[in-house]
Amino acid sequence: MGRGPVWLVPLLVLVVGNFVSVLDVSIVNIAIPDIEKEFGESTEDIAWITTAYSLTLGVLVPASAWLGDRIGRRRVYLASLLLFAVASGLCGLAWDLESMIAFRIIQAIPGGIMPVVVLTMIYQLVPPRELGTAMGIYGLGVVFAPAAGPTLGGFLVEYLDWRWIFFINIPVCLLGALAAFLVLTEFPLPPKRTFDVWGFVTVATGLSVLLLALTKGTDWGWDSYRILILLTVGVLSLALFVVIELEVDEPLLEVRLFRIWPFTNSLVLLTSLFVGLFAVLFYIPLFLQSAQGVQPLRAGLILLPEALVMAVLTPISGILYDKIGPRWPAAIGLAIASWGAYLMASITPDTPEHLIILWTSVRAVGNGLAMMCIFAAGLAVLPPHLVSNGGAINNVAQRVASALGLALIVAIETFTRNQITQDRANLIPADTAAGGDLDELYQYWLQVQLEATADAYGNVFLLSAAATAVGAVTALWLKVPKADQHAGAGQGGLEQRPADGANGPAADPAEVRRAASVIH
Repeated sequence: MGRGPVWLVPLLVLVVGNFVSVLDVSIVNIAIPDIEKEFGESTEDIAWITTAYSLTLGVLVPASAWLGDRIGRRRVYLASLLLFAVASGLCGLAWDLESMIAFRIIQAIPGGIMPVVVLTMIYQLVPPRELGTAMGIYGLGVVFAPAAGPTLGGFLVEYLDWRWIFFINIPVCLLGALAAFLVLTEFPLPPKRTFDVWGFVTVATGLSVLLLALTKGTDWGWDSYRILILLTVGVLSLALFVVIELEVDEPLLEVRLFRIWPFTNSLVLLTSLFVGLFAVLFYIPLFLQSAQGVQPLRAGLILLPEALVMAVLTPISGILYDKIGPRWPAAIGLAIASWGAYLMASITPDTPEHLIILWTSVRAVGNGLAMMCIFAAGLAVLPPHLVSNGGAINNVAQRVASALGLALIVAIETFTRNQITQDRANLIPADTAAGGDLDELYQYWLQVQLEATADAYGNVFLLSAAATAVGAVTALWLKVPKADQHAGAGQGGLEQRPADGANGPAADPAEVRRAASVIH
């Protein structure tokens, strides 16, 4: 029997946990109009349901590495699935926006832990020569879950109730926990590490206040004292975090890895892809339902081809990585994704559904080709003892990009929409506004609002297209060491792997500098 079956079944079990944690980032988007109506909140405030979840994921990733080291990854994974089921039930019972955000933060605790322990176990289970194929399967949870969320969410919202987007997690998590209990064996515990309390406090503070500043900048004014203070505190906190991580013996994150350019390049590329992906998944369902009056299920079905395209191409991307390396699949994929975003920038209130399907599918082709190649290439350039450190940083980058990126996009979209609306309203002559037919003026105002919203969304997609196009050029520098001599996975199964944690044992700074000098 080949080596594939040895790791394939455990990998599929692990994908379940990763799938539900990522799915809940996007499945909520299709229910936003219904939640807005029930809670009586604005789109900007409702966006906190998504951003608070994503940010909590990012903040908890470093701490989850230490937790997995302390009590065991299998135990942590099982406990996370069970807690995720409980928290999902609480979200489904939320009675207002504040309770929903609180329960989403609780839900994000296991949601932030699972990706770290999953990624670490994958790199311990899968041999280097099959890493691309394994990451392609793993990518089904990372890429397909957020794309499939609107379709599943649309069905639940239209035929049951928006609360079922959370209740559906309960049986999935319980079955996933049962499968993990039966299939997974415990990984040996590494030597105990002390928890970097001040590192955690500074990174959590920095990310939280930056998100608040980006979210409230339009309402409070970008030059207001509150926003300027938040931005200052956020930047200083993150700067202090870097200083702490450079000085402590056992850091939360090994920030010296940023000296390795191929690794840092992969993080930048992934950030641009994830920001663009979540911009589409947040705004397209909202646009279809609010601007075009499409029902939730139909809105989800319009995005289903995008999910199917990524589901097909992500494993193929992993195979291409194993065969020809990451450079050309990533560069070509990013170029196609940029083109798809550029096409979406021409969106209007009258854009037919078949064009939206075409545009999102084009972008999905690029995402499917590029994402897992970039992900695997960034970790493959690291020496084995640094891979788990890189995996933790990679997860932080993904979660923070999702949260801060969405907050920034919402801020840009809100400012642009308000400005366009005001400019067009000023074109109405004063005597016409004062003496005109109220119904006619109201209809005109609604049309102005729709056009302003479409223009603002178009600007967001155009910005995404530009960032992705730059990424297509820098992807040409992606590569892996010859014969995968630095690949992070072990030669074989679990028993042959060192038991490093998701953050791994503290890396020797001299070894990191030496790795940075030889990898280019």
